[in-house]
Amino acid sequence: MSVRYGEVIGSLRTAYDGGARRRDGRGKAPWKLAEREAFLGRLKGHGCGRLLEIGAGTGHDSVYFRDNGLDVVAVDLSPAMVALCREKGLDAHAMDFLGLDFPPGSFDAVYALNCLLHVPNSDLPAVLEAVRTLMRPGGLFFLGVYGGAGRPREGTFDEDDHHPPRFFSFRSDEQLQEYARAAFEIVDFHVVGADDDRFQSLTLRRADPSGGPAGLSLQ
Repeated sequence: MSVRYGEVIGSLRTAYDGGARRRDGRGKAPWKLAEREAFLGRLKGHGCGRLLEIGAGTGHDSVYFRDNGLDVVAVDLSPAMVALCREKGLDAHAMDFLGLDFPPGSFDAVYALNCLLHVPNSDLPAVLEAVRTLMRPGGLFFLGVYGGAGRPREGTFDEDDHHPPRFFSFRSDEQLQEYARAAFEIVDFHVVGADDDRFQSLTLRRADPSGGPAGLSLQ
């Protein structure tokens, strides 16, 4: 029987609440900073002004985008994480991926770094469609997760440094792009690193449903 997102929310919330302060003190690897900077460049180049970060954690990336001129909203499943976001002056809310309570078309862009790997495959299409609904036509979506052909599997790991152990869903490159392509146009896909540190980077675009010119064109 496949795992559903609603079954893992409680343990994820508990794990991230317990690790919030510890995670807030961590630095970021240079490659993560480079991925973030590249996405910011795309946003500025295509007139994206309002950004939603989902799975925002303690808000480090949201602060970066805010300090670089974007109107940022941060959401996370963990109330403890949201509290740390608010300490940084962010507009932050406790929400899960299927409970993103914003009007359709509210955002020019969405940023999701290493959070959608907690969504089971059974519910990933619904989550991607929920994200798509919140975006304006032509908007950009950064989706970055660990994964690859060497470890496509779902479940928890005893060696996890969070308690309780978190649920993960790792996908092959082809599988991840297939899910993404069902809801978005793929602007860019590339891989950073290898083995257990192998990171899949996707920049996606919401097409104009009318087939006419998009509000934020990539041309």
